Amino acid sequence: MKLRTFLPLAACVASLILSAGAASAGEKTLMHCFAFTVIDSASDADWKAFGASTDALPSRIPGLRKVWRGKLVRPLAIFNPDAETRKKAAAGGSATGQITALQRQHGVCMEFDNQDALKVYAAHPAHAEWVKHYEKVRRPGTTTYDILGE
Repeated sequence: MKLRTFLPLAACVASLILSAGAASAGEKTLMHCFAFTVIDSASDADWKAFGASTDALPSRIPGLRKVWRGKLVRPLAIFNPDAETRKKAAAGGSATGQITALQRQHGVCMEFDNQDALKVYAAHPAHAEWVKHYEKVRRPGTTTYDILGE
């Protein structure tokens, strides 16, 4: 290949590589994530239905782009004080009382176009159907957070 032909081709390839990295950096979408504690008695059929239902959500709910689901690499330990202990601790200082502990072993993250799309998801009939499957594999309560892209 002649140098005259190679240089423009190399410049195009370099440009594509650099622009591809910039395009994915700093997404402007919203990531809705939650970790949950599993029900030990959930059947394989329950888990398969939950997985299929979760994977189908992006095709059913406008503004929901992608979903990720699976076991957490490092389970999250959640400590919950009783109401009186929580009240004392919130007032400042130290508090003693009854505390329960849970482990969040699984999680789901959902990428949405924006905050409005998350609101659509919450009210959508497909979400209500999905919750029926979700409730069969998790104990009540989740650790939930939303990340806004910059």
